[in-house]
Amino acid sequence: MYGYDFHRQKPLDNFIVDFFCQELMLAIEVDGYSHSFIEIQKKYIKKENKLNKLGVSVLRFSDYQVLKDTDNGIRSIEHFIIEFEKHTPNPSQEGN
Repeated sequence: MYGYDFHRQKPLDNFIVDFFCQELMLAIEVDGYSHSFIEIQKKYIKKENKLNKLGVSVLRFSDYQVLKDTDNGIRSIEHFIIEFEKHTPNPSQEGN
């Protein structure tokens, strides 16, 4: 997407994230719907808090969301990228 490099199953701190992009400092997590909702919430909140402290943003999707509407997930990621690019200086424009 937009030329950014996403890695699958990337280790960050003491966690493995489903997808990670170093340039965007963005982790994408897909929850397993076969697990208890409460267990997933606790696990991901702890993980998200730790990753946020490292400067990593996290987008979370459930398996159900991904299976039901993949396009919506892609739009969410694209929106994040657009917002990131709006607030990130373009090195080619610096000093002009």
